[in-house]
Amino acid sequence: MIKAGIIGSTGYAGGELARLLLQRDDVEIKWYGSRSYIDQKYASIYQNMFKIVDDKCMDDNMKELADQVDVIFTATPQGLCSTLVNEEILSKVKIIDLSADFRIKDVAVYEKWYKLTHGSPEYIKEAVYGLPEVNREKIKNARIIANPGCFPTCSFLSTYPLVKEGLIDPNTIIIDAKSGTSGAGRSAKVDSLFCEVNENIKAYGVASHRHTPEIEEQLSYAAGKPVVISFTPHLVPMNRGILVTAYASLTKEVTWEEVRAAYDKYYKDEYFVRVLDKDVVPQTRWVEGSNFADVNFKIDPRTNRIVMMGAIDNMVKGAAGQAIQNMNLLFGLPENTGLKQIPMFP
Repeated sequence: MIKAGIIGSTGYAGGELARLLLQRDDVEIKWYGSRSYIDQKYASIYQNMFKIVDDKCMDDNMKELADQVDVIFTATPQGLCSTLVNEEILSKVKIIDLSADFRIKDVAVYEKWYKLTHGSPEYIKEAVYGLPEVNREKIKNARIIANPGCFPTCSFLSTYPLVKEGLIDPNTIIIDAKSGTSGAGRSAKVDSLFCEVNENIKAYGVASHRHTPEIEEQLSYAAGKPVVISFTPHLVPMNRGILVTAYASLTKEVTWEEVRAAYDKYYKDEYFVRVLDKDVVPQTRWVEGSNFADVNFKIDPRTNRIVMMGAIDNMVKGAAGQAIQNMNLLFGLPENTGLKQIPMFP
């Protein structure tokens, strides 16, 4: 039995972690942490947990929690996990952090984009970027896992094979991404109100979104050289889902079969990455509620460019599902344990 604690359990990602973990017989959630709802019943905040969870919300005392569990998920705002973690805690428990605190290896870049002073920069180098499709072996022995962001997960999986194989010039990549409103979190914000979001679509964080350096860093590792991209996210009136449409210049003339072979090289044995059939475009509705990432591409010979596409559920593969995928690796379990949910439709 894996004993787990969740700090930040009342946010959307924390709630999704609870929903997925509660379906398992091999995991016990010992701690529903929430600074905003201490001593309130968890089921009073998420009524879908009525008669399923009787526990009350606890605080964010990671030191106390580390004595009770095997793994701690921190689904918290940026900056909190890095102020809580220390060597004593890491000697007792695994940390899977869903914030950006340990994703970016250059602390100066993190502090510039997130406007925060990092609380424990000594652990940045040690932390493993938790994208199983790339860092599977490193994840298995990690003490701290930096769970990737939702936009970076979808953007990277959509473009990685072609960057890795040198079929595109990575510095020509333009990523247009669209997200459901759950990606903005559960806290009250005017921009997330129904009347602000409904019947509307807008770009935000233009040329300044803080997931940009995370995407660039991971693509730089794939390319073996520094990569600079253009990334623009958009907010769309739906609850869940991310759709990425990425464009890049080809480095040579290619056939559909050559490009497909590149995707198959990296993803044919990946349970959660589904390379779609020719001319089938990814859609968020076909991944909703699941840990799957659907990807595909279209060659545009007229412009010597290629269009790379991807779709994920931002709350599952983009957050909680990927965190559980990482937990499975940490504890030597099949990677898809507890994550075989078929996408919901309608």
